[in-house]
Amino acid sequence: MLVRVYGSYQLQYHAQTIYIAVMAELDTMDLVVLVAILLGTVAYFTKGKLWGVTKDPFASALANTSSIPAGKTRNILHKMEEQGKNCIIFYGSQTGTAEDYASRLAKEGKSRFGLETMVADLEEYDFDNLDTIPNDKVVFFVLATYGEGEPTDNAVDFYGFITNEDVNFTQGNEPPLGNLNYVAFGLGNNTYEHYNSMVRNVDKALQKLGAHRIGDAGEGDDGAGTMEEDFLAWKEPMWTALAEKMGLEEREAVYDPVFSIVEREDLTKESPEVYLGEPNKMHLDGTAKGPFNAHNPYIAPIAQSYELFSAKDRNCIHMDIDISASNLNYQTGDHIAIWPTNPGDEVDRFMNVLGLSDKRHTVVSVKALEATAKVPFPTPTTYDAIVRYHMEICAPVSRQFLAQLAAFAPDAESKAEMTKLGAEKDYFHEKISVNHLNVARVLDIVGKGQKWSNIPFSAFIEGINKLQPRYYSISSSSLEQPKKISITAVVESAQLPGRDDPFRGVATNYLLALKQKQNGDPEPSPFGLTYEITGPRNKYDGIHVPVHVRHSNFKLPSDPTKPIICIGPGTGVAPMRGFIRERLQQAKNGVKVGKTLLFFGCRNSTEDFMYKDEWEEAKQVLGDNFELITAFSREGPKKVYVQHRLKERAVEINQLLEQKAYFYVCGDAAHMAREVNTVLGHIISEQRGIPEAKAEEIVKSMRSTNQYQEDVWS
Repeated sequence: MLVRVYGSYQLQYHAQTIYIAVMAELDTMDLVVLVAILLGTVAYFTKGKLWGVTKDPFASALANTSSIPAGKTRNILHKMEEQGKNCIIFYGSQTGTAEDYASRLAKEGKSRFGLETMVADLEEYDFDNLDTIPNDKVVFFVLATYGEGEPTDNAVDFYGFITNEDVNFTQGNEPPLGNLNYVAFGLGNNTYEHYNSMVRNVDKALQKLGAHRIGDAGEGDDGAGTMEEDFLAWKEPMWTALAEKMGLEEREAVYDPVFSIVEREDLTKESPEVYLGEPNKMHLDGTAKGPFNAHNPYIAPIAQSYELFSAKDRNCIHMDIDISASNLNYQTGDHIAIWPTNPGDEVDRFMNVLGLSDKRHTVVSVKALEATAKVPFPTPTTYDAIVRYHMEICAPVSRQFLAQLAAFAPDAESKAEMTKLGAEKDYFHEKISVNHLNVARVLDIVGKGQKWSNIPFSAFIEGINKLQPRYYSISSSSLEQPKKISITAVVESAQLPGRDDPFRGVATNYLLALKQKQNGDPEPSPFGLTYEITGPRNKYDGIHVPVHVRHSNFKLPSDPTKPIICIGPGTGVAPMRGFIRERLQQAKNGVKVGKTLLFFGCRNSTEDFMYKDEWEEAKQVLGDNFELITAFSREGPKKVYVQHRLKERAVEINQLLEQKAYFYVCGDAAHMAREVNTVLGHIISEQRGIPEAKAEEIVKSMRSTNQYQEDVWS
């Protein structure tokens, strides 16, 4: 948010300066040039948000059709009254978890307490009329914090509005939101400095405006791995407080489907109107066009792919994705989203345990049974397409969902076990969590091979998250290769106690299959996994992968002469490679570049030393302005990591920081990034002879001014 605010002020200043200085002497051409400059400046600082297109509905014929159809209201109260609702649950979600929690709260509020609930995307409504919502209704805010304390993409406008010092509402009440009753839950990660800042700041802003919070503002912690349990622990006392506040009576919860599933005997999977995994109607019709975004991927050709490791038991993929035939663009430091498909063996397992194997290609229409619900994929489609392309069937199952499925167990013994798993936190952790079991594996184990054919398919649409794109730091330079995006990804595989087979990442193994196919394997099956890598109706053959780009604030200094210090162990080197490729190209173009230090760590120099030849090229081109400092953790008597190497270079690091060097960290947030932060504070304290508390304040100041930037994951 600091960048956006700073950018708007700077834009305003420049606009006023230009206006005063030249307005009197402008001719027509001057005006054209000036307008072009201003539009370009706005585009840069807003990342296109001022004219960005909102979500494309699944069945829209045009890419730039708004998700708010003509005549649909953006007025919250009007929408609630129109649909007879007394509870609206807004979500700010980046990966789908907050949206899932919002949906679960809506279902529970209706089934247990008779609330008339609706789930709403924050970006689809205006908020200047929050003051019109009467106190017999309640508003929920389920808010994820993205990156370093930023709002999720769909919550940017809401967050800017509600935290504005000069926020204005429609009624002029005092206090402005004195009638508003609200509930708040945040999704965060304690490895980030601004832990759960979205829910904390929104809660503070709402209370400042006079709104009344019901229950505590809950906080889930993904960094500690307790998000689900934090949510479950928070919601029970919240429901008690809400029931008391609104005079609600709890009743026995029964399953009430949100979606109807109708099998279509008039259609087959060959019918042209049937979706077999296409994300929207443009893709179905073969007329896909931009803007390409989180609702509309570009099916990009893969230019090349190769293995970066020489280890026998581990894989790391370098992949170059060609975006030249699209209107996609990126800046060095941005992220690319890969849209994966689920592996065939897990799709088969899911179909088999539900007794749907023989009906996998049956065409179904899915419709919402109430006006405010949204079908999360386009229909008509098939069971196979839904499970393969649209459901996170490989994700660890939630305790709450198992409790809901107990009612549909094939026998009394299975029902008792599911009820126990759903009710007992420690038992669930011992049997399910530590083994990362997905729902199909749990049903297979608990039912001892029996079919769970009594479960309505709608329950899975409601209870399993939508399959989400996976984001990777781009490892190429937009200056060097503006129409090719590089990915550097370790293939995820973890042997867990209690499992016969390793837990394998969906997207990285999908990328490995694509690499195998491109490099000559006619039937790729990494570790026995099979993927429909040719896509629906073979539209991805060639080899292609669905992608979109997400802009990031992880950026090089605008002044290329500024020194930079890059900490990038393992695949944390990905964006650092992009930065160094950028500086290489700048130097080749005759631009003077500043000192560039890269701290890179891996296990040893012979198995996973990524891009070794490229670092040698950088040294040849940049000379003394580039230095690689390595930490090979398994080559000596003691394990050595990048934070140890950083401490060894304390004198030089401090000198560079005093020259206003930019400091970049990418990689593991929980351990490496946190320790690097601590070491940097120690270096500043020791080298400058100041207390550690003062040094920590300097590091925080570096963060707030973007001199210290992180691109980390838990």
